[in-house]
Order: sequence, then structure tokens, then C-alpha cells
Amino acid sequence: MSKQVYEQVGVAMTCRGFDEYARMFELTERELAKGKVLDVAGGGSSFTADAVSRGYDATAADPRYALDTVAWLEEAAAEIETSTAKLDKLREHFDWSYYGSLEQHREGRLQSLERFRMHLQSVEGRSRYAAGSLPELPFEDYAFSLVLCSHFLFLYAEQFGFEFHKQSLLELMRVCKPGGEVRVYPLYSLGWKPYERMDELLAAVRANGGEPELMASGLPFIPGSSQFLRIAIC
Repeated sequence: MSKQVYEQVGVAMTCRGFDEYARMFELTERELAKGKVLDVAGGGSSFTADAVSRGYDATAADPRYALDTVAWLEEAAAEIETSTAKLDKLREHFDWSYYGSLEQHREGRLQSLERFRMHLQSVEGRSRYAAGSLPELPFEDYAFSLVLCSHFLFLYAEQFGFEFHKQSLLELMRVCKPGGEVRVYPLYSLGWKPYERMDELLAAVRANGGEPELMASGLPFIPGSSQFLRIAIC
């Protein structure tokens, strides 16, 4: 029998909250309070809204932010139901120790989307969501102290090639200040496989002034996935 995997066509617009980000990236007050924070491929996640409500200076970037607001809010809501149905068929393969259950996982997504929606539609919040996509982001060099990329790059390793991943990492580094950090999670694909050319990518990071390190993540969920990539910018 063939191995079951999470099937996905295109890039999903997902909704995750502050605590999930803090756990997956092992974030502390020190990193978050250091300066401006960027969430790349933020989708419908409430991380930016949640971070701002805690007093941090956060911005999110996603290509969908250039589109009609109602359309991508509806897309995010639909994706919650679609992903829940997929996870239901594969639930025995995932680690539910953080979420508790599939039902609680879905409820967390709905709550995150609602916080995102409210922040997006507020006067203060709308300016914090910028239309932009890898490998070319619409920000100046050294604009952020902490750059995060959740559930995009390596998750879609089977849809994007090596050059895309390389240029994307270098772009994340470009917009990060010296002394800052880039963090990427997960390092496994939707096919539940580690990225095969990671050593080559890390060599490119080092050649461009970054100091990469694979770190333990505090958000177990995807089968086999237990690390995130941390890049210190020199």
C-alpha cells in the first residue's frame, strides 16, 4: 500500500496564532522586543495581530494581500474546513500533544482567523499587511530584526525547486538587520520528507554572511518534523 501523505495543490492560506509561532520558533521576549518583526507568507494567521496587541512591532507579507479582502478572508475560512477534512483522514499520523484534538485544532484556526480579520479591518492594522512574495519582498535592506517564515518554504519542497529556495533564503536574509535572525519552520515537506538539498542551501547561506543552525522546535505535529532553521545575520 502506498504511503499516505497530506495532499495539497497550490499554496494554502493558513491561520495560526501567536502561541503556535512562539513554540515552533522558540521565540522569547528578547527576540520579539529587539525591533521590527516580519512574518513572511503570513496568510490568515493572527500572529501579527497578536504580536501587536502584546506591544511588539510586527508586519506580515503575503501575495494574497494585494487581492480583494473579502475574497481572501473567504479563502482562509474555506481552507480551515478543507484542511480539517484532510487531517481527519490522516489523524493517526500526526502528533496532537499541543493541539489536543482535531476539533481543538480547527477551533484554534477559526479563532486565529477572526483575530486576523479584526486587526486587518482596523485603522491601525491594515498598514501592517503588505502584499509581497518570495523570492522578492517589497522591503528595504536591513528593515527587520527578526524575520519568520512559517509553513511555506520547505513545506512546499515538491512544488518549488532548489533555486527558488536558495533565492528565498537569501531574500529573507537581505531584509534582516545585522545582529538579527531569520527563522524558518518546518524543514519537512507535505510528503513528510526532510529537504534533500539542505546542506547546499546552508552552504549558500554561509557564503552570504549568515550563520545557519538547525534548532529543536517546540511544536511537534508533522510526522518526523522536530526542527526549525535559525540564521544569525552577521
